[in-house]
Amino acid sequence: MTSITRVPSVVAHDEIDLFAMMQSIWKQKKLIAATALFVGAIAGAYAFLATPEYEVSTLLRPAALNDLDALNRTEVYSLPPGKALVRVGAALDSYDTRLSYFRANPKLFEAFGRAGQSPEQVFDEFNRDSLKLVQPDPKKADLLSAYIGLEMRYPKGVEGDEILNGFVQYAIENERKQIADDLKVIISNRLSEVDTKLDAARAAYDAEKEGKIAALLEADNLKRAQLQDELKALRVQLKVRREDRIAQLDEAISIARSLGLKKPSTPSSMASEGESGSNIIRTEVNNQQIPLYFMGTDALEAERKALRQRTSDDFADPRVAQIRKELLLLNTNREVEVLNQRENEEVFLSDIAPLRAERVRLSSISTDMRGLSLVNVDRLALEPANPASPQKTLIVGLGLMLGGILGIILALLRHFLLAHRVHMSAINPAPLSKIIEADASVKARER
Repeated sequence: MTSITRVPSVVAHDEIDLFAMMQSIWKQKKLIAATALFVGAIAGAYAFLATPEYEVSTLLRPAALNDLDALNRTEVYSLPPGKALVRVGAALDSYDTRLSYFRANPKLFEAFGRAGQSPEQVFDEFNRDSLKLVQPDPKKADLLSAYIGLEMRYPKGVEGDEILNGFVQYAIENERKQIADDLKVIISNRLSEVDTKLDAARAAYDAEKEGKIAALLEADNLKRAQLQDELKALRVQLKVRREDRIAQLDEAISIARSLGLKKPSTPSSMASEGESGSNIIRTEVNNQQIPLYFMGTDALEAERKALRQRTSDDFADPRVAQIRKELLLLNTNREVEVLNQRENEEVFLSDIAPLRAERVRLSSISTDMRGLSLVNVDRLALEPANPASPQKTLIVGLGLMLGGILGIILALLRHFLLAHRVHMSAINPAPLSKIIEADASVKARER
């Protein structure tokens, strides 16, 4: 009677009995241990049967300032260390650079391929899953903390350190070539610009020289024409003056003949001849010109004859000789002759010394970038001693832990299922013998 009244009171209690639940879990420890071992065994099988993957990494930092000083001193290409690091990082992250390296070294990537895969598929899978670029937070990065990392995961049998280090050097070398090509183009453009300015200076000089020569020759032609005109007019003037003199002489000869003057005479001498018996003293006024006929016919006829026989009057005026001299000097312009005989005309170009210096400087810039250090390889990729995955100890430990949790869950489910049966028996009473048998069977199974 006592056991019959005690069972319904226990079954009728709806609240969860933690102590009873813990007892039930403890009684099912074998189930929990078996579940943990089963899941742990599955995890261990995966850990030991899965293909191991290895991981290598390399770290790049900005180059020293003196490594890029020679390039920056060219004044045609500026590349600070931070910018150089970014350029190399962009090359490492470039799909085209990775594909070029993949195609240039097919033997290094043979282990990544599977049967039926094309080279493009192999590269796409490698690029997507194996390579990873690591960069610092751009908000916190500065030159001292800036870096670029590259990580690569690969299966066993692959020389990962050789692939990664080779790829880094390949990307750096590509950037060197790109910088060298850029430098060549910039220098070529600058030289073309300087040559254009030099050609413009030469053209300006040639135009100035030709203009100066033309001006000098034009001035000479004008002067020559003026002198020739003056000489012609002067000769006409001398001829007219000679003819006028002949006319004067003709008139004077006629007067002298009428006066009977054959020899040169003076008015006073003529007066003394006419009054020879008188005692008169005459004074000759010399401040007046004596008429020409007093020269006498002999002198006048001789002069007239000479004037008529004269073939040229040029000697009669010294200006004619001066004009001839000036015309002779105008036959050759020495300044024009010197200008035309210049051999090295560039020495006479103005404001081209800076252009020549710039051209020499640009021509002396070396475009060989093979020794240029774009970045500092702070850490080379080294062959790892252990695979990065799977981590056997961790996987087995997690498998055991998950198996234990799963075993506890199963034990709790059994506990609550049994409690539910007892509760349902209290609502619909069954024969006491069945309840006792059921309880005994549960306890037996728990043992």
